[in-house]
Amino acid sequence: MKIGFIGLGNMGRHMARHVLEGGHDLTVFDLSREAGRPLEEAGATWANSPAEAARGAEIVFTSLPVPANVLEVATGEGGVLSAISPGAVLVDLSTIDPDTAVTLDAATRAAGAHALDSPVSGGTVGADRGDLCLMVGGDHEIFERVAPVLNLIGAAEKLVYCGGIGTGSICKLANNLLGLSTSVMISEAFGMAMKAGVDARTLYNVISASSGDSAALRGWGTSILNGNFEPGFMVDLAAKDVGLATQLGRSLGLPMEAANLAQQRFIEAQRRGWGKDAMQAVGRIQEERSGIEFRFPESESESSD
Repeated sequence: MKIGFIGLGNMGRHMARHVLEGGHDLTVFDLSREAGRPLEEAGATWANSPAEAARGAEIVFTSLPVPANVLEVATGEGGVLSAISPGAVLVDLSTIDPDTAVTLDAATRAAGAHALDSPVSGGTVGADRGDLCLMVGGDHEIFERVAPVLNLIGAAEKLVYCGGIGTGSICKLANNLLGLSTSVMISEAFGMAMKAGVDARTLYNVISASSGDSAALRGWGTSILNGNFEPGFMVDLAAKDVGLATQLGRSLGLPMEAANLAQQRFIEAQRRGWGKDAMQAVGRIQEERSGIEFRFPESESESSD
């Protein structure tokens, strides 16, 4: 198939590579030409605009930071919908709110094409391996049409049809709210236990073998506990996603007390200048409060030298 892919950041570049490796005719676009060079070298074609990436494509993917970017790339001047082919499918892989998904769907239908919201989960590691979870909202017939290509990005058992347009985004916001809020609680648990005298490795081993285990804890094991703040998933994006979840809660008239607290913690991490760090950097706030760095014992790194 002829496929366009727009947005070659930490996630998009891996997903686009899997589409290319699947044997498809891939055209790519990003604000940074350098981001596209590895894909060009592997056989992809560079486009000079979103419209050029979409022209003649049967499927167009977008993987972008925030909802406003998605709408701008789709509906703005030189955007995808100015050139999309009748009957083509626009698949947005970004984390957006359901209202934006509905708006995108309406604009895409007006252009004679189809839209799916298909946010992903699994981080850069999952994107690199090609075993992401994809949560898809939209027309089921269109979902089935593009499923073989989606399976290049994610594991078949993790490709989930969620319902009508916007339901993929709702599921993604619920998932990220849970995982990101858990990371805030992990920082408080480590601060408490380490202040009371337990070292980070012992605590990590206990929790990972007990009911407190989670993907968020394993993220801590590769990030803050090793002093590694390279993203991954940035604090800025974490603040955005939790904010979208609390926004959805407000629109439904639901109290979201714990979510609001988690959002404020990520906003504080942004205020400290950690927005481009891995999202586990939010734990540094609790490090300061406890007066202890959340790190595995130095003897571990010494023994591995």
